[in-house]
Amino acid sequence: MNIKELPKLKALDPTRAKKKKILLLSDDMRLHSGVGTMSKEIVLGSSHIFDWVQIGGAINHPDAGKVFDVSNDINKEVGIDHASVKIYPVSDYGTSEILREVMSIEEPDAILHFTDPRFWGWLYAMEHEIRQHIPLTYLNIWDDLPYPHWNENFYESCDLLMAISKQTYNINNQVCQRKPRKEGVDLTYVQHGINDSLYHPIGESSSDFNEYYDFITSKGYDKFDTIYFFNSRNIRRKSISDLIVSYKLMCDSLTKEEASKCLLLLHTDPVDQNGTDLPALIRALCPNYPITFSGGKLPAQQLNYLYNVASVTCQPSSAEGFGLSVMESIMSGTPILGTVIGGIQDQMGFKHDDETPVTLSDFSAEWPSNSDGRFTKHGEWAFPLFPQINVQGSPMTPYIYDSRPSIKDMAKQLKKIQQLGRIELNRRGKVGREWAISNGFNSKGMSSAFIQSMQACFDTWTPRANFTLLSAENSTVKYADGLIFNSKKIFEENK
Repeated sequence: MNIKELPKLKALDPTRAKKKKILLLSDDMRLHSGVGTMSKEIVLGSSHIFDWVQIGGAINHPDAGKVFDVSNDINKEVGIDHASVKIYPVSDYGTSEILREVMSIEEPDAILHFTDPRFWGWLYAMEHEIRQHIPLTYLNIWDDLPYPHWNENFYESCDLLMAISKQTYNINNQVCQRKPRKEGVDLTYVQHGINDSLYHPIGESSSDFNEYYDFITSKGYDKFDTIYFFNSRNIRRKSISDLIVSYKLMCDSLTKEEASKCLLLLHTDPVDQNGTDLPALIRALCPNYPITFSGGKLPAQQLNYLYNVASVTCQPSSAEGFGLSVMESIMSGTPILGTVIGGIQDQMGFKHDDETPVTLSDFSAEWPSNSDGRFTKHGEWAFPLFPQINVQGSPMTPYIYDSRPSIKDMAKQLKKIQQLGRIELNRRGKVGREWAISNGFNSKGMSSAFIQSMQACFDTWTPRANFTLLSAENSTVKYADGLIFNSKKIFEENK
């Protein structure tokens, strides 16, 4: 098979701006997916430092084969005049041929991969080509346990690993055993951050208040004292069915009048091929209590309205990388209820008994997650659900914890929220927003950590050797293709 070598990077034109150019491989930043949203925030937050090119994926992308220069839009949004951002849309996950072509045209200084590596095997099969020219970096969203040792080859193919949560940071550390990572050098912590100007509390003094008030009254949300909000896709791991059953149990424990003042607001597709027929479930199990759907894609402003309407945002997922809706809710000043897993636990503000926060150093091979309830103190804005652990698997994912909270425990937390009342919940939500901003969970904090990580990578990076010298000391090595070697030297270094 003939493999086209990557072109060597040309000497930079002295008149060219001295910004490094990063090639981003992820969901198209114009999409409303979690990865797409965070891709956009990273680009926006660093476009004054880096130029950007994106190979932006989507299932059956309608713009595949086109090229979009969105520099002017980025300039206007960020308030600068020198942003350079292009998007090359592709269907699905791209190909090695597309990458070679874009690299030849754009001559990037680094590649950033940001999504699940298992669907991008072709990229990591090219690492010997890429890393001879530029660093290959990965913003790791894999947050699930047990330790995914079957991802080790992906991680080792990267010059820099950035982790979106404390749990992910520890996972990267524990999985990379053949070539241990240097913490703070080729392994860094770049937590997700939400745009705190898009997601914010709406008070009567806000310019949005009148539109917000019209919005909620037109939908009848003002008739309810307690609104439980769910904003995520209708798929199994989001555990929306468990939330509906827990809501029923909670309402069963209230008086008829109290239950009529509660609402479960579901911003999701009622039916999803990868999820549940929710209207059918509601008719069968919960026909007598208020439940409504908010359909379709909403702009950030109206989504912020829904977070402000809510008494609490519920995310009872059994597996979650970070949980963007959780932090969007916190930034909006609304408390959260969620499973103590992955990045969600970072957003709950868990503390030691002496009130000091849980940090990166607390996570280890012996203690990979607070899902076991080691730390029970947490921020006032959080209503944690400690899960029961089951192990699942699939051909793509050999093993994974299915961390589902108890339906009864969830119902108890829902009732606690109903009893606290709106005034107390608003106070707790305000505390949560202040805590989140001060701890860098906004776009500014994320971008700052990302810029620092990438600049350190550029400063320390060395090109990958063409081949690595292997020795076979009087031993026979048999490979999967049936070839047998009896040699002390299999490959000579190719400089």
